[in-house]
Amino acid sequence: MTEERIEIAVKRIEAALARISTVADASSPEPAAPQADASALAQKHEMLRKTVSSTLNELDELIGELGQ
Repeated sequence: MTEERIEIAVKRIEAALARISTVADASSPEPAAPQADASALAQKHEMLRKTVSSTLNELDELIGELGQ
């Protein structure tokens, strides 16, 4: 690479870093979920886990029936 191309590449990288920095500074971190929200999420997760487990068992049975 010529020096001019290197210089252009470095300037583009610096501009990209500046844009990333601007976006990072503008976004605020999500506040921590209150305990009640965390508890509700845990309950929903457990309900979804059970639903998925049940559905997978049904699929397993159907696949087993098709194989016979």
